[in-house]
Amino acid sequence: MQAMVLEKPGSPLILKDFPIPQTDPGQVLIKVGACGVCRTDLHIYEGDLAAPELPLILGHEIVGEIREMGEDVEGFAPGQRVGIPWLGSTCGHCAFCDSGRENLCDNARFTGYQINGGYAEYAVADARFCFSIPDYYTDAAAAPLLCAGLIGYRSLAMTHDAERIGLYGFGAAAHIIVQVANYQEKNVYAFTRLGDSRGQSFALSLGAAWAGGSDMSPPEQLDAAIIFAPAGHLVPIALQAVRKGGIIVCAGIHMSEIPAFSYDLLWGERTLQSVANLTRKDGEDFMELAPKVPVHTAVETFSLPDANEALMRLRNGQIKGTAVLVMDDQIM
Repeated sequence: MQAMVLEKPGSPLILKDFPIPQTDPGQVLIKVGACGVCRTDLHIYEGDLAAPELPLILGHEIVGEIREMGEDVEGFAPGQRVGIPWLGSTCGHCAFCDSGRENLCDNARFTGYQINGGYAEYAVADARFCFSIPDYYTDAAAAPLLCAGLIGYRSLAMTHDAERIGLYGFGAAAHIIVQVANYQEKNVYAFTRLGDSRGQSFALSLGAAWAGGSDMSPPEQLDAAIIFAPAGHLVPIALQAVRKGGIIVCAGIHMSEIPAFSYDLLWGERTLQSVANLTRKDGEDFMELAPKVPVHTAVETFSLPDANEALMRLRNGQIKGTAVLVMDDQIM
């Protein structure tokens, strides 16, 4: 098989030939149909996230078909389409795992970080951490659901009964979650990069009640805000925008330094909360919900050898929706 490999953070990925991986007990071998290019991949590529297991095949928004199954795999069959997410395995017996918070397991391992991912023609995964993919979606359309969708869904759930929700950074996750929020009859206020009229028009086309630059104030106070952009300076800006009792959810795995801010921005029982990874229940619930909304994903497809271009365009804010690597004849 071929794969795009990260050998050193900051250096371009290299196209290499590898033997097709073998399955261990409990694992499935997937013929990759599509793999989303996530901002977390960019953070790993640029060295923002420490200690990836190098050399590494990036990618954790993987959709493909089961070609082989190891011993003891249950609930799946050869030929079935599945998705492989960021959470690749957990210990299964710590206090976090036992309390339904496996996303916080200290011994968790992550796809495309400690486990080779989907920037490749084949991938292996622990079957217990794979999800069935709804028939409603093509491989490319389903790929963004595996991380942008799941993290966005978990973040949205943390806003509880908020009716007016600000989304700071209107990229892969936000373009999915605005649709879910509309389905739940909530009002979304989209904040984009300064001067990004294209992004603001995109947000409005997906049902946002208002769209503007991240330096602007919304037309009314927000009940909650979700910060998808990895920009710490947005935290005090978002705190200014939410009412007393409001919540700010920081949805990224990496964020630049948060500047000092006066206590009055937090006072009034405002809450600042982070999101860490995902649970399998998040995946199961969201995969059931997505086709009911229905969530439509905006994707821009690239061939496997063009993974470096996809990462650079993501870094420069030039992707509308999600960049997705597609294999063979699935290129659109």
